[in-house]
Amino acid sequence: MKQILLLLIFCLSSFVYAQSAQNTTTDFLPNGINFKPLLANYREAKIGLLYYPDNANLKLDIGNSIDLIGINFYDQRSKLTFGLDFMAFGLSQTIEGSRLKITALDGFFGGNAAYSINYDESKLLMRFRIIHNSAHLVDGSFDIKKDMWKDNYYPIPFTKDFGEFTLRHEVNFIGVELNYYGSISYSTLVRPTEIKKYAFNAGLEIVFPNLIGKFLDEEVNVFIADHIDLMGLPEYSGHNNLMGGLKFGEWNDKGIVVYASYYTGNNMFSE
Repeated sequence: MKQILLLLIFCLSSFVYAQSAQNTTTDFLPNGINFKPLLANYREAKIGLLYYPDNANLKLDIGNSIDLIGINFYDQRSKLTFGLDFMAFGLSQTIEGSRLKITALDGFFGGNAAYSINYDESKLLMRFRIIHNSAHLVDGSFDIKKDMWKDNYYPIPFTKDFGEFTLRHEVNFIGVELNYYGSISYSTLVRPTEIKKYAFNAGLEIVFPNLIGKFLDEEVNVFIADHIDLMGLPEYSGHNNLMGGLKFGEWNDKGIVVYASYYTGNNMFSE
């Protein structure tokens, strides 16, 4: 993992140095975010709450992705950013008194480099991120009275240290925004060792920005998003997350998202 991080820093430093002779500007803590988190990918930074109606469970997301440095190149159509990613999502199955008990927790932290090129009616983006992912069973999985783990589940060391490259294309077409992407990732460390080191995913987002007008003077975007994963746990199998809903606020800016989703595949909580 350290070797990959050093290689990334070296490559990006070389690229920035090669561009330094050109007319560039550098921003510390630039506005917004260069590569917006993929909406239907549950391994992206977000803050929110998801309710499962079939069993009344809750999925809690806590996370953020922030650009620390932005480099705008001479043509003002391309931009390189370096940022940090911190996120976690937890499963809550029970509430005892006023305490929300968390059954399982996945944590992610790392960094990313993103490059974007603006064209007349489209935008091409690339992101490389290095992430440490660990998964845990926590207090909601333990029976204190019996002094044992529930349902014969026992915690194991689960870790994935991976590098991921994503290529994304955003197109505006007759008032509709279409975003589609694909990714490949490789894990330098996995536990248990049966997990395959390569993983792949792809997806799309279709946005209708002017379908229903505004709410309290803010834009309302209607969207459909789909994300497909191919992971080996240990055998390769597909996982699909289809969602649709509304975003209040500009599509590429902060806002509130209300949605319904349908997920098929292995349990998204790694433990």
